[in-house]
Amino acid sequence: MLPRFVHPLGSPFVRDQIAQRASRANETRLVPDGELVLYWMQSTQRLHENWALRFAVLEADRLNRPLVIFHELTPDYAYASDRMHTFALQGAKEIARAAEQLGLTYRFVLRRRRGTDDRALLRLASRACLVVTDAAPTGGVRERTAIFARVAPCRVIAVESVGIVPAAMLPREEYAARTIRPKLAKLRDVSLEPVLDRAPRKAPSAALLASLEVEALDLARADIAAEVARCEIDHSIPAAPLTGGLSVARQRLEHFVGTGLQRYRDRRREPADADGSSRLSAHLRFGQISAAEVARKALAHAPAEEAEAFLDEMLTWRELSLNFCTHNAAHTSLASLPLWVQRSMARHAGDEREVMYDLSALERAGTHDELWNAGQRELLETGQMHNAVRMLWGKSLLLWSASYEEALRHLIHLNDRYALDGRDPNSYANILWCFGKFDRPFAARSVWGTIRPMSLERAKAKFDVGRYTALWSQGTRAP
Repeated sequence: MLPRFVHPLGSPFVRDQIAQRASRANETRLVPDGELVLYWMQSTQRLHENWALRFAVLEADRLNRPLVIFHELTPDYAYASDRMHTFALQGAKEIARAAEQLGLTYRFVLRRRRGTDDRALLRLASRACLVVTDAAPTGGVRERTAIFARVAPCRVIAVESVGIVPAAMLPREEYAARTIRPKLAKLRDVSLEPVLDRAPRKAPSAALLASLEVEALDLARADIAAEVARCEIDHSIPAAPLTGGLSVARQRLEHFVGTGLQRYRDRRREPADADGSSRLSAHLRFGQISAAEVARKALAHAPAEEAEAFLDEMLTWRELSLNFCTHNAAHTSLASLPLWVQRSMARHAGDEREVMYDLSALERAGTHDELWNAGQRELLETGQMHNAVRMLWGKSLLLWSASYEEALRHLIHLNDRYALDGRDPNSYANILWCFGKFDRPFAARSVWGTIRPMSLERAKAKFDVGRYTALWSQGTRAP
């Protein structure tokens, strides 16, 4: 069922959605004589369908203050590299252009050196009635927000826009797709109802804009490659062929709904089929496109059965991942696994591994298995990997590592360092799924224990392994 309404900003529907998505990050009071409302953009790097921005606009109107959007890219986050920085800057360049067209005040700061802090955020906060920011359980967002909220001179509100369904509607950790699926089904259509976004009513004065103590990067004129080269980050991981930003995401979405989505249930299993899956995980991870927009597009343009199959991935598994990382503080640890997995790992920890690889061999795709190596090469060169291969890629490390703990460390490192969708709820949920999270026990066998086994050799019966490995054989590059 498609949404039937477009809700105006400030309508009871919008206010109810915001109430379910917003939470106070500190107990500091709102400053009524502040000069502005500040939106600190972190994980939701877009202007459309952004619940934190919507709340900031409404608060600016309520307080009769102008709104300032502050967006900062620093070199201090985990696995900062040319790949991640370039993708983020490409998205920011589009945001700056759109903000100018929409009459929004957007200031982007690129901090180039580690350990430096020009305190631009705190200076802006000192002039604000309140600060609104994004809520997200991964990527360091939760930790950064908590640190800032402790020293902020005004109220800080965090609003989540990661999921289609407000996270508060699922107040406890769900343990499998089967438990969350019926709950999401009841909430899906109302959560997908679109909202008519707009700029705040009060524009900042020229004097206020001139007085903002922010050394903003002129994104319209910036040479992204040159700016990235000046940053103190890992320059050994090059920019990916995929371009960041909303326009590329929407082009990809348009193409997907007209091609791969028409036969999604068949084509999604074929990793050599570039159009068989949406390939939007990177743009979703950076918040450059809304998951709700993707879902509505699928419902509007695909045959019903194909759309539902896609939404089971897009909604059920994505929301399950968000729920897991929101409610389980151990979401990057084996401690997050169910009791039956813990018992299985304890019984099989000493099982003999036929082959083991250190991290260096894994990073350079130096294993005995060409399918695994092909998946790693795709990741190295493009920052992406097809999900059918990614499951096998992850499962294989249980067999090739000295311990389950080492397998997890290596997987998180490989994923977060090279994948554009790394450090995301989906990433951690998918990695832990390889160890039995969200799953059931199977017949016991060596090393696997009762964890679901997967065989690289048996993949030949599921998809065209030869075609895929030919694409990513030694010395080839992305098609």
